[in-house]
Amino acid sequence: MQAQGRSNIEIDGSVGEGGGQILRTSLSLSVITGRPIRITRIRAGREKPGLMRQHLTCVKAAQQISAAEVEGAELGSSTLVFRPQALVGGSHHFAIGTAGSTSLVLQTVLPALLCAKEISRMTVEGGTHNMLAPSTCFLQRAFLPQLRRMGADVSLEVVREGLFPAGGGAVVLQVRPAALHGLSLCERGTKQSIQAEALLASVPEHVGLREITAVADHYKLRREHIRHRVLGSRTGPGNVLSVWAEFENVVELVTVHGERRLPAEQVAAKACAELDAYLDSGAVVGEYLADQLLLPMWLAGAGRFHCLAPSLHTTTNLQTLSLFGGPSLVCEKLANGAHEIRVAG
Repeated sequence: MQAQGRSNIEIDGSVGEGGGQILRTSLSLSVITGRPIRITRIRAGREKPGLMRQHLTCVKAAQQISAAEVEGAELGSSTLVFRPQALVGGSHHFAIGTAGSTSLVLQTVLPALLCAKEISRMTVEGGTHNMLAPSTCFLQRAFLPQLRRMGADVSLEVVREGLFPAGGGAVVLQVRPAALHGLSLCERGTKQSIQAEALLASVPEHVGLREITAVADHYKLRREHIRHRVLGSRTGPGNVLSVWAEFENVVELVTVHGERRLPAEQVAAKACAELDAYLDSGAVVGEYLADQLLLPMWLAGAGRFHCLAPSLHTTTNLQTLSLFGGPSLVCEKLANGAHEIRVAG
């Protein structure tokens, strides 16, 4: 892969949702295609614009796996020039240094590592459960199984959880190179179970017990479908409740973070309300899984899935993908009110 002599793809980081997803998708695509990029107005739609530590780690991770030449890779920077040279797998290690999301760092490099020539092993330290990012639970239960259905050989080990605001987590991603094939997610299939798990760090254990009991009462769950785990004090204080519905073809998982002076029963009620909204909608792919599937579908050059009206996050991601050429992804409203996102042609 050589990017020298090719003009930059100019990317406006303020368009659409104006957040970090534009940066992450652009970095992934730059590494995959070998096209140099210049991103301006990075995260202009956020209260604190520019590169924060979490985003800077994404840049450095993409740089390391592609031997990229980079300009503007510093905290607070609103402009970044990224020129990839050669995609390299192997072993890599990154530490965010805060509770910033390890999942978003993995989201940046995983698609590219599927295109490497050798097996990759990447360790990332930081937060595993962040209010503004998919959790590692979501990756393990909802996203990676779909990626494996597309032909990927990928695994994610959570060495230790890191809850917001302390972080302190560590994950290990292993990826074998693979050519992806298309995926069709137009039916949920048979419902298999609903389950819940509460994580607690330096928070009284009864909080987690009350959360999973409230979820069990709401869905009439058996004991084997609910659990709680008390983590070490290194990552505390923090509390996270995950509730997920498993179907034959798809898993939808919601995560709610406990807050001071917010009763455990209200945390559970919020999680149940979010999952109920999905269950009642008839959608196959949930809002966050839709975001995750776009780039793999682009790589595969085939596939489709049904979802509700795409979020601003999703439409922004579709716009970013279109800047790099390759297969076109289109979104079309169906007669039943659902939407289909598919690779055109």
